[in-house]
Amino acid sequence: MSTRCRCCAEVRRVALEFTDLFLVHIEDIIMAERVSAACVLLFLISCVESKSKPTWPTYKVPVVLPQVITGLEKPQFDAEPRLDVPGSCGAECHKQFPMPTLDNLKDNMAYETLYSNGSRTLTEVGIYVFANSPETARDHGRSRQKRQIYGYDSRFSIYGKNFLLNYPFSTSVKLSTGCTGTLVAEKHVLTAAHCIHDGKSYVKGAQKLRVGFLKPKYKDGGKGLNQTYSGSSEKMKFQWIRVKRTHVPKGWIKGNANDVGMDYDYALLELKKPHKRKFMSIGVSPTGRQLPGGRIHFSGFDNDRPGNLVYRFCDVKEETYDLLYQQCDAQPGASGSGVYVRMWRRDRQRWERKIIGIFSGHQWVDKNGDKQDFNVAVRITPLKYAQICFWIKGNYIDCRDG
Repeated sequence: MSTRCRCCAEVRRVALEFTDLFLVHIEDIIMAERVSAACVLLFLISCVESKSKPTWPTYKVPVVLPQVITGLEKPQFDAEPRLDVPGSCGAECHKQFPMPTLDNLKDNMAYETLYSNGSRTLTEVGIYVFANSPETARDHGRSRQKRQIYGYDSRFSIYGKNFLLNYPFSTSVKLSTGCTGTLVAEKHVLTAAHCIHDGKSYVKGAQKLRVGFLKPKYKDGGKGLNQTYSGSSEKMKFQWIRVKRTHVPKGWIKGNANDVGMDYDYALLELKKPHKRKFMSIGVSPTGRQLPGGRIHFSGFDNDRPGNLVYRFCDVKEETYDLLYQQCDAQPGASGSGVYVRMWRRDRQRWERKIIGIFSGHQWVDKNGDKQDFNVAVRITPLKYAQICFWIKGNYIDCRDG
């Protein structure tokens, strides 16, 4: 390969890292990877390469339908909000779990619904799996790789309303319990279950849960709006919308005390009114090998940067059928962020971003007596896609293709 081609390939690789920052500054590329100015110049002048498009896989997902709905007594709302999820089982441990039976899956995919008046129900589900469904053939992912040091802080604080109010950053919202969520429909927010429920009880504030949207300061002071200021330099503020109801899978509620519960750390919130913003679709998580560059992206409201939306990307190092293990720099508050990738959708002939997982947070894993830290995301599997899609749309006809 010629020097020119090598330079072009290197600059293109670095530039792709900055895709979701909208504007790629040449200075940022040079400083981030120490790519020479000569290489950048060659790239801008004469680099034209053919590049295969990472394409969204097509799935025929199972059908998850409600069967029996039972009323439950009102919860106590006495748990403290959790921004970290402890665990003692890493990727290798998870891969040793036995294949779940259909009864196991039905039990874990049953779900509680919490309403704003404090009432709740338990919904048992039926699962209908087709012969060629991906759920029947689990791929436990790539072999274990040696962990790397996190290194310097690779997060980007997003400033300015021109960025914060535009897609995809505008899909990130803040929960009143301290976590992050992602807009996935006109009235729905996807987040982590532990932001709502600690595995034994609902957290304080879950009954009056609110979702905050960053908006610019209004000239009239925003009279009549329920708003609080963020800490950003341009005086952005949060406007809050109350949550009407919340869905949490039983796999989290009954399993949080053990290592299987981690697989079900997701929840869906339905708002009392539409948010009127562009949202991001959900999709079935591709394997790590299929991810563009092997990387994932997400934005959240990290606690160490109050009022700032923080974007990051990183490589996926290990994976199981239900979890992605990665080393994205993140702090408490980013939990619940939607993990997404951008791939080519062949049937519509366009690029699309989709949420393929939910960032669960920092986890300490006990491995042979040594504590090791991971950042973990819950993958949207075909079954989880079918369930979340049904929660959003209310029918399975629109949820057949992941």
